[in-house]
Order: sequence, then structure tokens, then C-alpha cells
Amino acid sequence: MSKDYNRSRVAELIRQLLVEIGEDTDREGLQRTPERVAKSFEYLTSGYRADMDTLINNALFEAATNNMIICRDIEVYSLCEHHMLPFYGRCHIGYIARKKVLGLSKLARIVDYYARRLQIQERLTAQVARRVMDLTGAEGVGVVMECKHLCMMMRGVEKQNSIMTTSSVLGSFHNDDPTRAEFMNLIAKPTP
Repeated sequence: MSKDYNRSRVAELIRQLLVEIGEDTDREGLQRTPERVAKSFEYLTSGYRADMDTLINNALFEAATNNMIICRDIEVYSLCEHHMLPFYGRCHIGYIARKKVLGLSKLARIVDYYARRLQIQERLTAQVARRVMDLTGAEGVGVVMECKHLCMMMRGVEKQNSIMTTSSVLGSFHNDDPTRAEFMNLIAKPTP
């Protein structure tokens, strides 16, 4: 997949789309819409062009710990690959470090790296878990995402209160029931 983004080409495609759905691209409210949408999509799909090494920026630290490390309630915003409508919610990441810990903000950056592209929530959850595992060499990793999907809310079945929950558990979070239960209990606690 190309790392280049041709904003002017995307704007022209949006202009053509507006014409095809019956809009007048010369009317005041739409004159700059193609450029605004192209700029928006550049940001919303920036995960295709981002570099993981740059995002992590050497924020992987030696640490003599085997504690469970959890970051809860990381905001997630992505685009459903089936309808190109947003889905959004929160992500909880936990891992048991062996010798390396990741800078806390890097967990959110990993989520954004994969979320800023056309996605399905199931794949997004698994990609985040696998990347945390690969970067840290953790004993185990757990990722849970809870999201609302506009493709369910504003079209199709129009269900406003449905929330999709996905999980990906690797290593000890997969193989050890008490470890997985501890993670699930800790992320279920109310936010202080």
C-alpha cells in the first residue's frame, strides 16, 4: 500500500461523489467541502502512512518487574471498512512485563496507529494486542475494546445503544484463567 496521500486527487473524487448523489458543488456550503473532506481523510487514515518506530520513539525501558500493567479507557476512533462510518469507544490494555515496559503514552499511540485506517473492531483489537506483545516480549497481553458503531446507529438496524465488545488475550492472559480473570476484574472497576 502506498504511503503517499494525494489530497488534491481525493478532493476531486469527493467532488465527483457529491455530484453523483445529486448535490451542487458550486453552492456556498459545498464549495470547499471536497478539500475539507480530503484533509479530514488524510488524518483519519494516517495509520497507513505512520511509522511505528517513530511513534514508539525508543520509549521501551528495561524494568525488573513482572507486575500487571494496565491502561484503561484509551479513547478509540476509527472508520468501519464496510461503510466508512465511524466507530468509537474505549480500549483497555494490560500486560505482564518480563524485562521491558513501554512508555505509557505509547499504548495510546499504538491504538491510534491501527485505528487510523479502515478497520473492523475485531482486527483492531487483535493488532493492538499483538503489537504490545511483540514490542515488550511480555509474558501475556490482554486488550478489550468497547465501541459504538455508527453503521449500526444511523443506518441499517438503527440501534442507538448497542455496544460491541471485543477482546484479544495472548500468552498468560490466554493460558492462565486467574491471570485473565484478574485483568477483566481490574478493567471492570469504576473509573475514580
